[in-house]
Amino acid sequence: MSVDDGAAGTDGTGRPGDAGRAVGSPAVVRRLTTPEALELAGLAARFDDLQTVLRCCERLVAELAADGGDPDDLALETFWTTAVVSYARCFSTGTTTTGLTTEDVTATGLPGDVLDWHRVLLQLRDHYADPAVNPRETFSVGASQDAAGEAAGIAVTSGRQPSVDEVTVRQTGAIAYALSGLVDRRIAEQQQVVFASLSAMTKGELDELELVEVADAGSAEEPTLADPRPPAG
Repeated sequence: MSVDDGAAGTDGTGRPGDAGRAVGSPAVVRRLTTPEALELAGLAARFDDLQTVLRCCERLVAELAADGGDPDDLALETFWTTAVVSYARCFSTGTTTTGLTTEDVTATGLPGDVLDWHRVLLQLRDHYADPAVNPRETFSVGASQDAAGEAAGIAVTSGRQPSVDEVTVRQTGAIAYALSGLVDRRIAEQQQVVFASLSAMTKGELDELELVEVADAGSAEEPTLADPRPPAG
């Protein structure tokens, strides 16, 4: 695995921000499994999902606006399904305490019926994840008749489900963008909490922790550390 400041230092757009200032490649990395560290890892996972939603929305807008004919149905389904599933995962509870809530959605301050649209996205996740439902088409079987009204054969018909549109994509992207900023701030705050507990550990206690392998320096994913300490002054 690699260690980077991608989740800790962003401004909600995927660009590095002040929260995670890279301080170079770490000599050694030890795995922290304290409740505070696990919460930070959970927040990083939420942030990654929201960034995936944004990337999918960007690709969808480009695909819908592409010149030269109809958009690729397979690309639309792939990006849109990934966006919906990734968004809904941010609100899962399970064994983590980092799941987002409807209060977080309301706190974004976005105009319009943002909470209603949030609920629609969760319903869509259930629809796409249903093993008994085809999200693309509905199928039915009919009997064909000849001119005399006698049974002549079987006809299998299908009805195409409406495809995603640009307004839907942009609404989803707007919510994901706002929530990314919220999660980014929580990551920065949680870094301070984790580092405070880490600072109290002795070298002997640190050496007892599980060693984490990181990518070699100079590789495509050169490991870096996000400095959780506030800037001097």
